[in-house]
Amino acid sequence: MDHGDHGGHGGGGMPTPRCTMNMLWNTQIQDTCIVFRSWHISSTQSFIFSCLVIVALGVLYEWLREAQKIADRKIAATLSAQGKGKARVSGRTSPEDHEEAGLLTGLRVIKDDNSTPVPFSMRASRAILYGAQVFLSFFLMLVFMTYNAYLILATVVGAALGHFIFNPRLDVDSILAGGSASVRGMACH
Repeated sequence: MDHGDHGGHGGGGMPTPRCTMNMLWNTQIQDTCIVFRSWHISSTQSFIFSCLVIVALGVLYEWLREAQKIADRKIAATLSAQGKGKARVSGRTSPEDHEEAGLLTGLRVIKDDNSTPVPFSMRASRAILYGAQVFLSFFLMLVFMTYNAYLILATVVGAALGHFIFNPRLDVDSILAGGSASVRGMACH
């Protein structure tokens, strides 16, 4: 006796949204779910709105990165004003500053006499900003893993727009001296 099909009886009313899962590049709009089953795309308008939300999340990610740099500068200035920390002549470290124990051991001994202990409250605020960046980067990675071309484009547009807004300056002297512009992509963290 088969009790599997009740012909619409006893189902509790509302049908549950059907989320499709694609593991290949796609341009599907209807029935796309973004990260959560509850973020279900049921119309073109909701898809466009979702793309705009993802663009905004990409911009927010870039803002968090800039906020982290600003917070670090303020903390460094505060510690410097308190007479803590030493000013470096250059931003580079010499081979004597770092000793590598080797790839097989996984150990790394760092001799860095230029580091300054950061008070608990400042470390906590830095950790919260960092945690928010990591969470948002993984969240955007999950959006990317929908393999939906439009959602991927929204993620990239958000990152590019955020980078354009929050990185208007460049340290030319540092780059020409062989330093890094400290531009990281939207890697997981």
